[in-house]
Amino acid sequence: MILPLDVGIRELVHDGDTVALEGFTHLIPIAAGHEIIRQGLRDLTLVRMTPDIVYDQMIGAGCARKLVFSWGGNPGVGSLHRFRDAVQNGWPVALEIEEHSHAGMANRYVAGASGLPFAVLRGYLGTDLVGRTTEIAPIDCPFTGEKLTAVPALTPDVTIVHAQRADRAGNVQLWGITGVQKEAVLAARRSLVTVEEVVDELTPVPGQVMLPARVVTAVAEVPGGAAPSYAHGYYARDNAAYQAWDTISRDRERFSRWLDDDLASTRPADREEQVSS
Repeated sequence: MILPLDVGIRELVHDGDTVALEGFTHLIPIAAGHEIIRQGLRDLTLVRMTPDIVYDQMIGAGCARKLVFSWGGNPGVGSLHRFRDAVQNGWPVALEIEEHSHAGMANRYVAGASGLPFAVLRGYLGTDLVGRTTEIAPIDCPFTGEKLTAVPALTPDVTIVHAQRADRAGNVQLWGITGVQKEAVLAARRSLVTVEEVVDELTPVPGQVMLPARVVTAVAEVPGGAAPSYAHGYYARDNAAYQAWDTISRDRERFSRWLDDDLASTRPADREEQVSS
């Protein structure tokens, strides 16, 4: 099902949902995150292996009550200041955090995609995450007695990813540096994929990841939907935008002006009213 972005967000994302916006260094679904802000969604549990500026923006806008993650920062620049303000000062709302390792998050998605209740790892042993995160439990291997750790499966209410292309039947094709997009989609109850373009036929690409239409709830054509991150084969990363965000996000007043002015100016062209007119 191909929908305008605003319709897709309205139909698939609800207050109180657990929402994963995945993408590793590129193909980050930033336009979708902005639409969540515009629609004023609240009390979300945001899940992502590497939350960067789009989650900083959503947290600063008051969309989130909890963040489940394994690393957070403005890549190549520094801290996420809206994230920090929410954790340290409760502005605009207090933010609960649940921290994991990269491997733990990836395997939690795999467990969710596989229909399993939990994943088992060695990597948490010797870290203080075991004592600080309730979703990490020491267990004994039933065969060898080895000390391991278990983490519960991730099953988001909705996963949102960005990709290069989809065909008109809703099959999705992405390539380049990929992360856990496939696993996050398969683990979710609902999924929305924003794409650079909808085409009649998907031409094979080396190293591609395919998401068949049967596992995708909806597709939205959003050219530039990953900017200022990059989309391999379409556009480069806008490093200046990441640097500019550091200045914008440091100050509550400047951030509030960004919400009121700059965010409105980046509204995608595929609005429902334009499609229906």
